[in-house]
Amino acid sequence: MNDKDIEIEYLKKIDLAQKYNKYYYDKNKPIVADQVFDLLKKDIIKLENKYKFLKNKSSPTRSVGFKPSKNFQKVKHKVPMLSLGNAFNEEDLNNFEKKINNFLSLRGINIIDYSAEPKIDGISASLIYVNGQFTKGLSRGDGIEGEDITQNLKTINDIPLKINAKNFPKEIDIRGEVFIENEDFKTINKKFANPRNAASGSLRQKDPTITSKIPLKFIAYTFGYVEEMNIHSQTDFLKNLKTWGFKINPFNKKISGVKNLLENHKNLEEKRKEIAFDIDGVVYKVNQFNLQKRLGFATNAPRWAIAHKFSANSSISEITNIEIQIGRTGALTPVAKIKPVNIGGVIVSNATLHNEDEIVRKDIRIGDTVLVERAGDVIPHVVSVDFKKRDKNSKKFIFPLNCPSCGSNTAKDYNDITKKKDAVRRCVSEGYKCEKIAIEKIKHFVSKEAFNIDGLGKKIVENFWNLKLISLPQDIFNLNYDKIERLEGWGKLSVTNLKFSIRQKKKISLDRFVYSLGIRHIGQENAKLIARHLKTAINFFKLADGTNIERLFNIDGIGATQIQSIKKFFLNKTNLEVLSELDKCLEIENVILINNKGLLKNKTFMLTGKLNGVSRAEAKSLIEKNSGKIISNVNKKLNYLIAGEKATTKKVNTAKELKIKIINQKEWMEMLNKTS
Repeated sequence: MNDKDIEIEYLKKIDLAQKYNKYYYDKNKPIVADQVFDLLKKDIIKLENKYKFLKNKSSPTRSVGFKPSKNFQKVKHKVPMLSLGNAFNEEDLNNFEKKINNFLSLRGINIIDYSAEPKIDGISASLIYVNGQFTKGLSRGDGIEGEDITQNLKTINDIPLKINAKNFPKEIDIRGEVFIENEDFKTINKKFANPRNAASGSLRQKDPTITSKIPLKFIAYTFGYVEEMNIHSQTDFLKNLKTWGFKINPFNKKISGVKNLLENHKNLEEKRKEIAFDIDGVVYKVNQFNLQKRLGFATNAPRWAIAHKFSANSSISEITNIEIQIGRTGALTPVAKIKPVNIGGVIVSNATLHNEDEIVRKDIRIGDTVLVERAGDVIPHVVSVDFKKRDKNSKKFIFPLNCPSCGSNTAKDYNDITKKKDAVRRCVSEGYKCEKIAIEKIKHFVSKEAFNIDGLGKKIVENFWNLKLISLPQDIFNLNYDKIERLEGWGKLSVTNLKFSIRQKKKISLDRFVYSLGIRHIGQENAKLIARHLKTAINFFKLADGTNIERLFNIDGIGATQIQSIKKFFLNKTNLEVLSELDKCLEIENVILINNKGLLKNKTFMLTGKLNGVSRAEAKSLIEKNSGKIISNVNKKLNYLIAGEKATTKKVNTAKELKIKIINQKEWMEMLNKTS
């Protein structure tokens, strides 16, 4: 890349960092996990270090947070509220200590003491005291200027309004974190995504009486500007904070040596679930103030402090129960109910255990203390068990041999390729006899990729099932709208909208219809292959009498497993009745021959993120109508990754590694000679 390309890439990263900051600090709605932002920041720093001509005032190395809100008066901090550098592993900590030794010319002769303080995942606040009186309270803002949130801070009981201690400085700016304890968050969690958002939103209320109703807490940990203070170390300052009436973190420690810092970090990460509030790492500060003064600051962070982050994707919790969920194909999936824990800004209370074999292999039991991981878009799952913390009386979890829903036998399919039984146990009930399978089949039937019926989401399907309004797919097209109108939360307008949505979807393409039936092993792509080959709904229905089954063997991409699954589907009496009733009320379109000379011929695409004004289904349809092909994974066969808003970071990074072209919606539309 030339200098121009490097600068363009750099500025894109700066813009992205600004966007993340805006959502995090200004809108109180983080759109990525902290780890993602930390990695972006790392990329920017690497670029700036490598190419000295790269400079920007909005760089994370030159700015902190986001500009203060217009809703509050701006006030300049006497001493800037700077951010901290991050450490993620032992190497980072060794480099941190090495830089300190080099700067102070200690050369490892002197042992450096650190104040190790758990990093609370809350909102930073600055409390200004003059002659012992709390006079003004500020938010961090952009680090230079903060918002005057004095009246809101005064509603927090942990913040003393008057301090009479003799050794309290004449003027001091006490800094700390405003947060909500996890138990308190449970009472207000319907309004906020996580405790941090709740604290941020509450502090920025225009009306302090609203803030006073939120159970906010405050822990103090440092100071900014100070006048007349005779304290010489961070640990002594923390002790004085306590005597002055402030709450401090009970897990603060004085530690020396990187190995000991790592051990403390590990212990705290394991204790996270036992702590009353969210912490996301440990902050290490050189303990002696005279050394802090000598070390000073580098750009927008102190040289004498660093934040050692916890893994943003995992946390420790306890299994309170194991439940068995049943999918539309009869798969029995064990799910661990865990004590709620914050992982990457999301409160997690469920974690998949995958299957019976996984439970046996890891020996997972109710009551176990476990490591739970949530990476990217992946469903949270249990990684491992801490056997040292297991109760002596705990018992092995016995996986049910009968379906918890209908009582039918369960079985594991034999795989002809591996010559082994599958790991997944399934209910052997066919059709719609098993209640849980039936509900999941109907949810699938109305899903976006199938009939895509607006206003008929998963919760409504469950509600209609319980009220006996729906028991089979055809019931959707014969709903009792008078009864629905009398239900709580429904009215004439919502019923009219639902009726319109359902009526609209009575016309459907053959491939979507085949996919909607939820036949095992028949996904979207296989449904398209079958539809293109059979061309008409009549030919598809003829599979019931066996006259067309042989034709399926000629389809490239459809194998014995799929054909056996289709045969099984058509042998079930209820399935045949469902098809007969749907045939009466639907207009299933014949397949139109694909344009083999379209603008996207011989090109493969994958979509990630949200597109503006175009649904994912419509985008896929546009690609296929123009001879392009959709693939489901980022691999070497992919030509273009279309990245919309909130694109999956993992997919984008994988595409970059494989040197796959990443395009935005506008560029894709230009390929189609359209404008977005």
